Amino acid sequence: MEQPRSGTFLHYLAPADRDFLFGRARIRKLPAGTAVMHQGDPTDHVLVLLSGWVRAYANAPDGQVVLFGLRGPGDVIGEIAALHGWPRTATIETLQVTEFAQFTHEGFLTCLHDRSAVGIALLKQFAVRLRGAEAARLNFATMDTAQRVAAFLVRLADEHGRSSPAGVVVDMPLTQQDVADSIGASRRAVARALKAFRDRELLTTGRQRFVVSAPEVLRRLGDNAPDGT
Repeated sequence: MEQPRSGTFLHYLAPADRDFLFGRARIRKLPAGTAVMHQGDPTDHVLVLLSGWVRAYANAPDGQVVLFGLRGPGDVIGEIAALHGWPRTATIETLQVTEFAQFTHEGFLTCLHDRSAVGIALLKQFAVRLRGAEAARLNFATMDTAQRVAAFLVRLADEHGRSSPAGVVVDMPLTQQDVADSIGASRRAVARALKAFRDRELLTTGRQRFVVSAPEVLRRLGDNAPDGT
């Protein structure tokens, strides 16, 4: 299992609570490019990511792809369907070899009832995602594409980055299309913004990661982003 990322479900659980949870799960591993959930499906199992990354997206009626987010180690997915019995709101696809703990609907609800720490951790992850969704809505309404890209990269760096001599490293398989789908912009406009940031040495990109070399400069570019209060 990889170290859970900050702000994720597993991040908020103590080791004893994780052991309690995993003792009631089936551990599975799937290759890259595998759909583990499909938008509209009535399935209600819950997954907790242990290693690897997945993308959560939906197809709008007009054919546009809306990326809800990239989920990585420590994230729980599918919990809404388990809690409410609703059809899946998104398709979940693995981007890498991914290992996860799988729970049945009944098994996950039993964990919530029997271990209060599990329910509290789930609420904390809900709060993190809600804050991100609110920031995205405000950014879409008030910023141009370059500002939205800057704010998006800074948020990822704040939530998932690690410090290095070169800047803040984010180990995430993020494509230009993923950024475009996340912020509601065209891939071409995102590519122009990223190139401008690279030319100014604010950002370097590579396979499976990117490095924010000057986070405070990017933060000022996206200074319309909310502070989350």
